[in-house]
Amino acid sequence: MNEQENKTFTDVIVSLRKEKGMTQQELADKLHITDKAVSKWERNLSYPDITSISKLANILGVDSSYLIDLCKAEDNPYIEKDKLENLRKIIHITLKGIGLAMGISVAVLNLMNELGIRDSIIMLSWGLATLSLSSFMDYQEKENEKKLIKKK
Repeated sequence: MNEQENKTFTDVIVSLRKEKGMTQQELADKLHITDKAVSKWERNLSYPDITSISKLANILGVDSSYLIDLCKAEDNPYIEKDKLENLRKIIHITLKGIGLAMGISVAVLNLMNELGIRDSIIMLSWGLATLSLSSFMDYQEKENEKKLIKKK
């Protein structure tokens, strides 16, 4: 394996940017992004948006497939963990929101005499189901925390 094969995306971005004599801000300006985004790439906290790869490659004087291959080759568990955690939070909030919306809808529609008993029960059942799923997610999270504490 040669030295080029061992380079990470972070190493390549930092190295090529410095070879071109650019600061993070100058590279960011050319890409029409913030210097914070470039800093995150260089600290291995995130990767560029797929739409930026081609322009980044042109600025740094490399082939875009080279940069894409570097991104794919790296296994950064922190990024995946953050994405999964954000997805979990979104699902959790959505489930609670649906449950709440169903309850409010049934109350309002019943006050307006626009909803029959059968439809009320169906809507409340959906609301309770989503709230139950949300509660189950809370329970699972607490159980996982307990397991982590026991391992330590």
